[in-house]
This record gives sequence, structure tokens and C-alpha cells, in this order.
Amino acid sequence: MKSNPLFKLLKTLLIIPFIFSAYAEEPRFYIPEAPSIAAKAYILMDHNSGIILAANNENEKRSPASLTKLMTSYVVFKRLKEEFITLDDEVKISEKAWGTGGSKSFIEVGKMIKLEDLLKGMIIQSGNDASVALAEHVAGSEGTFVLFMNDYAQQIGMENTRFENASGLPHDDQYTTAKDIALLSSAMIREFPVYYEWYKQKEFTYNNITQTNRNKLLFTDSTVDGLKTGWTQKAGYCLVTSANRVDMRLISVVLGSDSPAIRTSETEKLLDYGFRFFETQSVNDISHQVRVYKSEKANIKVGVADSSFLTLPRNQFRYTTQTINLNQDLIAPISQGEQVGELVVSFNDQNIATLPLIALENAAEAGFISKMIDTIKLLFR
Repeated sequence: MKSNPLFKLLKTLLIIPFIFSAYAEEPRFYIPEAPSIAAKAYILMDHNSGIILAANNENEKRSPASLTKLMTSYVVFKRLKEEFITLDDEVKISEKAWGTGGSKSFIEVGKMIKLEDLLKGMIIQSGNDASVALAEHVAGSEGTFVLFMNDYAQQIGMENTRFENASGLPHDDQYTTAKDIALLSSAMIREFPVYYEWYKQKEFTYNNITQTNRNKLLFTDSTVDGLKTGWTQKAGYCLVTSANRVDMRLISVVLGSDSPAIRTSETEKLLDYGFRFFETQSVNDISHQVRVYKSEKANIKVGVADSSFLTLPRNQFRYTTQTINLNQDLIAPISQGEQVGELVVSFNDQNIATLPLIALENAAEAGFISKMIDTIKLLFR
């Protein structure tokens, strides 16, 4: 018996919506490989989540050149925050600082210069002389200042870094990695947002000499607001950059390129890749109501800490599901901020992240009768 053509057509029309629905409910996210980067080592990291989006030789120890000044400024910012020094301090320029070779801010020996001007000279003009003058003012000598640099590096988690001077002039025992520089840059942005503003300043004039910032991306990309260039024969051309687009901040580090133009173009490739294919979402606003026993409240809000971020393929977050796993039944008293379980974020039944789940409000104990009632309820659960 032959099939009815009309029946076949109707059957096909009925199946097609189900096929379409299945594909619509389970979107696929394909992330291409990171572009090839002309550098000895590089990394692209999300500032908020710490997720590495692309990297090569990121843990290889390399000469930092003037990227060293990132740590020099970090130490100075720390001492400013702790009020050991002020921006208005008058710093006397030593003969050692004045005679430091390499790039200069053109400060004069014996002269008193405002600490803020020295910082700008180091950050914007990459002045080696300013770096040494700052180190001497903060710690009494550059050698003692280096102790601060290495101590803070360890605190930040820079496991493959060692500093021997404040300027970045070549030294056989001074080294860092692309990953460590990314960690330092992220710490700088997070801890010192006001001082970080100087890293996007395009030029600085001191002693009637105007010098422009060597980070060319500041002039061509309005989303770039830092950080630093570096070069020595040993290190090659280096560039660490941060950009903020569409509520997402990325940090890229390119070490050992062959020219200033190449380090700039390769950084652009990394940033464009990260912003095009990924997104960072804050999960701070994820909250749920859960039952709490023996409390004046029937339910309390639970969620995640303020500093929780996820970096995912772009647009994937909207398709995720969040599952609450409590450590146990919640019994008062519960204090705000107390960890009560885990929040599991998943996509297509695969776990993406597991985050600590905390109480977002207090739950005080109820009266005697209410507590007895809840005790009985718990016995029959």
C-alpha cells in the first residue's frame, strides 16, 4: 500500500518545529583559537574574573625592561595609601638618581621635586631617573626599596618574578613573566583606581620638556587606559595594556616583539579577540529565597559574594542555570555573610562554576514555641 503524499507532507511539517525547538533550546557556542601573536610570550586575562583567555609561554622568565616600573609605582601607591608619604612630599634628587642611564624625566641633581611630578615622570615619560629618586625617597636607598618590590610581588602571587632595581635597567637576576605582569596590572587597577588614571595620560611636561606616552594605543583606541611599554636589547619590545569595553576589562601582556609597531598590532589582535568572543558577567545579583528553621523569618535571601564574576563565551550566560546546594537545613541563628552552601552554575548539564553561597541577611532565633514547632517539622522531614 502506497503512502499518502499528503500524510507525508503533514508529518514533515509537524516534525520540523520540534527539530527547530530542540536546536533553539540548546544553542552552541564555538570559540575559535586565539590569533597567532608575534611575541616571545603573551597573555590575555580578564581583570575581574582572572580567567586566562589566551596565552603562550606565559610562565617563561623574561627580562622585564621598563615594565619594572609597574611594580615601582605599585610600591609607591601602597606607601601613599598607608600614609607614610604624600603626593606633596618634596623629594631631593640625588646624584645617583640624576645620573641613571636610559630614558629620562630630565630632573636635576640637588633639586627638590614634588613626589607627584616624579610619579608622572616615571609613569608617563618612563623616566629611569624619576624611578630611582622615588625609590630613595620611599625606602632610603634603591636597594632597600627592592625589598619592598619583591615582598609585594609575593603577596600578589607573582611566583616567577624577581626585582633587582626600580627602573628596569638590565640585570642578570631581574626577571618576570607575562602572567605575573598581568597579575600585577590587575592588582594595580583594583587597589588604586585613582592613581591608575595617570596611566592613560598621553603626555607630561616637566622642566619645559614635553614627552608623550609611548603606549600608542592610548592615541588610537579610546577604550585603552593603560599601562606600560618597555624595551631593552634583551627583553625586546614589550607592552602591557588594559582596555574596558562593554562592561568588561581585559589585560594583555606582550613580551619580546621585534618592533614597537608589532607589539602594538599584536596587542590589538589579542584585545579584539577577547572582546569579540567572550563576556564577563557579575553574579552578584543572583539571589534566591531559602527556608530557614527556628527563626523569626520563614525565608532568607542567599547569594554570592560581591566579587564573583564569570567569563564565558559571549551570550552564553543567559542560557545558564543556577542550582543551590545547601550544606544542611538552615537553622537560626544565621549571620549575614555566613557560607551556607554552594551555587552551581551550569550550561547544558555541564558545570561551569561552583561558587560559595552565603546568607545575604541575618536570621535571628525565634521564640520558644516557634522553635519547638520547627523542631517537630524537622523530625518528619
